Amino acid sequence: MRAALPTTIPIFPLAGVLLLPRARLPLNIFEPRYLAMTRDAMAAERIIGMIQPLTPENAAANPPVFEVGCAGRITQFSETKDGRFLITLTGVCRFQVAEEVDGVAGYRRVEARYGRFAADLEELATGGALDRDRILPTLRAYLDLNGFSTDWKAIQSASDEALVSSLAMACPFEPREKQALLEAGDTAERGRVLTALLEMALLARGQGERAPLQ
Repeated sequence: MRAALPTTIPIFPLAGVLLLPRARLPLNIFEPRYLAMTRDAMAAERIIGMIQPLTPENAAANPPVFEVGCAGRITQFSETKDGRFLITLTGVCRFQVAEEVDGVAGYRRVEARYGRFAADLEELATGGALDRDRILPTLRAYLDLNGFSTDWKAIQSASDEALVSSLAMACPFEPREKQALLEAGDTAERGRVLTALLEMALLARGQGERAPLQ
């Protein structure tokens, strides 16, 4: 049985950066407040909440954040000679922000509620989640159009969740589009959102500037 997740967690607000359950996110930590956050997390449950600022253009030190983020556990850690931390977060469970509480050493903390996303803690579902006949041709066209190289055999052999999560995290979508992917109910729904975003990007490339997902 999984250990209970802490209800008070540090958050790392980054626009356009997405973490999903069971996916892995490498991070280069160098700001003093986030170095302190990482040290404190390593000394406790090793949990950090990834979340996006609500308005990425907001230059405030502590801008408002979206209501939903994803808690990740530090599963790899190393320190560089110049004092940076190189960590990998593995997604555990999405959370809702109940309220923001007092920060520590300059980093922010929130009261997190996991109930809405309890299914994230279940074992990986198998089969039937993704319309591959629709998404794979769209993905190939998107990658070709943007000049991205990839291991197509690895894409074809990946599980539905691994494929959708890796694409959702890696593709350069707008922050609100990333948020829509994060808040999708499950892999099937996230796959439909992802497919729609890829199709929108292809369509817009022929018609001019792409309108962000509302």
